Amino acid sequence: MVSRLARILGAPRLAMAEDAVQYAMLQALQLWPYQGAPEFPQAWLAKVAYHRALDVLKGERKLRFYDDEKEFELKNKIEELQTTGTAESLRFSQEVADERLALIFVCCHPELPRSASVALTLKVVCGFGVEEIARAFLSTETAIEQRLVRAKRTIRDRALRCEVPDPGQLEERLGAVFEVLYLLFTEGYAATAGDRLIKNDLCAEAIRLADSLAENSATAQPECHALLALMLFQAARLPARTDALGDLILLEEQDRSLWDRSMIHLGLLHLDKAARGDKLSAYHLQAEIAAMHSTTGHFTLTNWENILALYDLLREKQPTPVVLINRAVAVAQIQGPAAGLAALKAIPVDSQVEQYPFLHAAEGEFHRRLGHSSEAEISFHRALDFARTEPQQRFLLRKLAALRGPVM
Repeated sequence: MVSRLARILGAPRLAMAEDAVQYAMLQALQLWPYQGAPEFPQAWLAKVAYHRALDVLKGERKLRFYDDEKEFELKNKIEELQTTGTAESLRFSQEVADERLALIFVCCHPELPRSASVALTLKVVCGFGVEEIARAFLSTETAIEQRLVRAKRTIRDRALRCEVPDPGQLEERLGAVFEVLYLLFTEGYAATAGDRLIKNDLCAEAIRLADSLAENSATAQPECHALLALMLFQAARLPARTDALGDLILLEEQDRSLWDRSMIHLGLLHLDKAARGDKLSAYHLQAEIAAMHSTTGHFTLTNWENILALYDLLREKQPTPVVLINRAVAVAQIQGPAAGLAALKAIPVDSQVEQYPFLHAAEGEFHRRLGHSSEAEISFHRALDFARTEPQQRFLLRKLAALRGPVM
């Protein structure tokens, strides 16, 4: 709804579109429990949000920008929503027709700094909260708030238009768009807060949008196919990542017969298309690592030497804490937990990385394998302090209980 309303109102009124949609949501929470939900809930919300925005414009005496013809056009859009109930997913050929994808391209405007445009897109288009964005960037909420304020001010002051660029201008925005889709999928694959470890709807939406890009000749670059392949490989393993209670199942313990083989096959097809260019991106390397895991019949057959070699390349391109932690896990598989622990200790740690639970969880696991029960317990407790999802917390509590042994 924000995407559609922003296209109607214009990019400089992006904040107004957000506020109007929030107002509509609040009205629904107040009225629906007593009146019942309407036949087309999305259309009802869209109409309330539209009228709210129009009222605000009238109050600011800015309605002069909307003549009768324009207002008639806006009403037609609302009536169309009421008729269809929900916007149909559209593919595009020479321009981006999907409204959410269109707004992603708008928010990833080249006049905005990359970090600001990605944060803005996650907030406005993907519905992330500031706290979620901060965790995705391993940053602070204050820093993210400042990025969002500056981005919206730039859009307003420079009157950036809420329109999709011509096909020839898409490429300069693609890097930021890819990063948005990657972070959207990552939040779905391993949620950073809440009562669920996996948010299937976010994974499915990220794959859908990436697939739309892969079908357009203007955006179907090798890097796009690599990103889509990565998502497909990871999503194929989702049915085996959690048990019936939604708790985490580690890769080595997963029932690989539950993996979606058709999705893995599709991922391999896109990985093959990704290899046709001359650029080796971080998505290529991550997709290759995911492909190796997805096509290995048993955990004991995993080629950790090749995976470590890929992580070494990835470390050169993308030396993020997450990459370095995953590399340390690969080191431990080949050289033992002491080497893995040394690799972890070499990771630069600031106040934000210190709060990343998987750093301490990996440290605890390496200590456990070395027989350092006290150190392992300390590390697992640190991870528990920073774990934000209930499945993560339960997983770490089980780790701690196993360290202490059975109660006599």
